[in-house]
Amino acid sequence: WRNRVLFDIQCSIFLCVCVCVCVRVCLEGFICSVEEVLPDLKEKDMAVFILDDKYTTDGIESLNEKIDQASDCPLPVSLRSSITLEDNFIYIYTSGTTGLPKAAIIKHSRALRGCTILRLLNISADDVVYLTLPLYHSSGSLIGICGAIQIGATIVLRRKFSSSQFWDDCRKYNVTVIQYIGEVIRYLCNVPKKDNDRDHKVRTAIGNGLRADVWREFLDRFGDIRVCEFYGATEGNTGFMNYVGKIGSSGRTNFIMKKIMPFNLVKYDIEKEEPVRDANGHCIEVATGETGLLISKITHINPFTGYAGSKNLTEKKQLRDVFRKGDIYFNSGDLLSLDSDNFIYFQDRVGDTFRWKGENVATTEVADILAMVDFIQEVCVYGVAVPDHEGRIGMAAIKLKDSRELDGEMLYNHVVNHLPNYARPRFLRLQNSIEITGTYKQRKVTLVEEGINPATIRDPLFYLSDTKKTYISMNQATYDSIVSKQVKL
Repeated sequence: WRNRVLFDIQCSIFLCVCVCVCVRVCLEGFICSVEEVLPDLKEKDMAVFILDDKYTTDGIESLNEKIDQASDCPLPVSLRSSITLEDNFIYIYTSGTTGLPKAAIIKHSRALRGCTILRLLNISADDVVYLTLPLYHSSGSLIGICGAIQIGATIVLRRKFSSSQFWDDCRKYNVTVIQYIGEVIRYLCNVPKKDNDRDHKVRTAIGNGLRADVWREFLDRFGDIRVCEFYGATEGNTGFMNYVGKIGSSGRTNFIMKKIMPFNLVKYDIEKEEPVRDANGHCIEVATGETGLLISKITHINPFTGYAGSKNLTEKKQLRDVFRKGDIYFNSGDLLSLDSDNFIYFQDRVGDTFRWKGENVATTEVADILAMVDFIQEVCVYGVAVPDHEGRIGMAAIKLKDSRELDGEMLYNHVVNHLPNYARPRFLRLQNSIEITGTYKQRKVTLVEEGINPATIRDPLFYLSDTKKTYISMNQATYDSIVSKQVKL
C-alpha cells in the first residue's frame, strides 16, 4: 500500500509536469534565463510559476498563491487511472560520457526503484534528511525528495551547499541523514577542526563518489556515521549499494542480484575507446580484481529506456552481440573492478569526459569554446589528476596561430563568459604541435599521464588565476603551492 500511495503521488506530479513548467528561481540568478525563453513557452501553452510573492511579470504566476488556493482533498482517481508503471515520469538531463547533455527518460517504475533506497537503508518517518544537492539530479530528486515522500521523512533543503554552515544546520534541525557527492565530504574535511565536530545527530550518509582516504578522514573526525556509498547512472539499468560500509567500495553484488540485473566487466581499449573483442567478435570479461568497462544486459525486467529525442542517442549507449549473437547490453561508460568478496569499486570514466567538483565535463564542448578565440590554432582538452584533489581538473594543450602570442587576460574573460566554473580549463600547455593517432584522433593518454608538473614538462605552462583574472605562467614554486593547497583550485 505504501508503494501505491507513492505511485499515486508520482502520477499526480507527472500530470502536473505535463501541463506546466514549475520554476523555482532566485531573482538574482535564473530569472533572466526564464524571461529569455518565456515567449517560446507561452507559444507552447506552458505555464510558468515562481515561488515569490513580490515578483510580477506578465506570463509568470505566483505558485504560492496557487498553493494557498489549492484544495487539500485527494485528487480524483480518474485523473491518474490511465497512468501505468511504464509511462514517463520525468526527464532528467545528464552530461553523459560524450557530447551535449541528453534528456534521460525516467519511467514511473524507475522512479519507484529510486524512491526505495532510503527505506532499504532503514531510514524512517522519524528521520530528518539534509539535502544540499541540486534537485535536477536523480540523487536529489528521486532518492532525496521522492524517497522522503515515500517514507514520510522530513527534508531540510538548503539553496546552496555551505561547508562552514553544514554542521550548524545539522544541529539546528536535528538532522539524522545527509546526502552527499564526494566533493561535499571533501569540503567538510577541509574546514578547520572544531571542538564540536562530533556534536550532531547524523547517523547515516548516503551518496557516491567518495574517495577512500577522504572517507576515513570523515569518520575519524565526525564520528561513527554509517556511510552508504552507491553507484548508479541516471539513464543506466543497473546500480550497486554498499550497505556494510566497506571503505572505498561503491557496492556489493550477489547471485540473486546478477540474475535480476545481469552485468559484466569487460576489457576496454582506452586508445580505441571501445571494448576489446576476441576472434569471434565477442567481448572479453576481465579477471577478478582487474578494471573493466561496466555493461548491463538489457532485458524486459531490466530495461534501458534511453533518451528523449533522436534514437541515435539511445543506440550509441547500447552494445550488441556482446557474448552471443543478438544480445544487447547497456554501455555505462564507466570503468569498475570487482574483488573476490564481490565488492564493486569505481575506477574511472572512459572517453573524453572527466569529472571535477561533482560535475561531468565533456572535453569536446570545452574545446569548441576555446577554439573560438582568434589566436588559437588547435586545442586538445583533457582532465588531469592533481595530488590530494578529488576528480580530474581541466587542462588544455594549445597550439597558437603563427606569429600570435597567448593573451592570458582575453582567454580568461572568454572562458569565464562561456563556461561554468567547473568546466573552465585551469591549466594550459603551449605546444608546437598536438599529437594525433593513426586514426586522426588527438592522443591524450600521454598528456594526461604527464599532468601539470613543470619538472617533467618542457612546454610552457600556465594556470588560471581568479585573483589576477588572467592565465599566468606556472613554475615549480607555483606547482608546489597548488599541491600544498596554498593556491585554491
